[in-house]
Amino acid sequence: MSEASEFRHLVRISGRDLAGQKKLIVALADLRGVGYNFANVITKKLSLDPRVRLGTLTEEQVAQIEQAIQSTTKSALPEWYYNRRNDPDTGEAKQLLGSDLDFIQKSDVEDEKNIRSWKGVRHSLGLKVRGQRTRTTGRKGRTVGVRKATLVAAAKEASAKKEE
Repeated sequence: MSEASEFRHLVRISGRDLAGQKKLIVALADLRGVGYNFANVITKKLSLDPRVRLGTLTEEQVAQIEQAIQSTTKSALPEWYYNRRNDPDTGEAKQLLGSDLDFIQKSDVEDEKNIRSWKGVRHSLGLKVRGQRTRTTGRKGRTVGVRKATLVAAAKEASAKKEE
């Protein structure tokens, strides 16, 4: 592997500035839509050392990484590596990055709401969607609990005022 002539502190990949002092896999995992395992597979496919710092890579290696991340269908990875399997529109598996991932997630939630599925109803009410407990968690700013001592003191105070 050929080293770059100088160390770069910022490396731009997929429209995002990544820290050059981080190791390759960790830096790639900072991209929205790329996890640690996916970054590891990409580096192995490109036969790069995952322990090397991102800032030491050459421009050609950075271009290879960017092309491998953006055109994952050409990289011949198993379908289960991608974060968008069985896309409802096209039926294909693809890897979404950044704002594309955010947009697709929001549109999926809106689709669930529009068809009035159980998940959509839970989303629209702001409740937990995946079967978690809701008795004591997920209250989002509502009253967390009732203190009995406070209620008893308030009741005594109210009854004392009524008697006067």
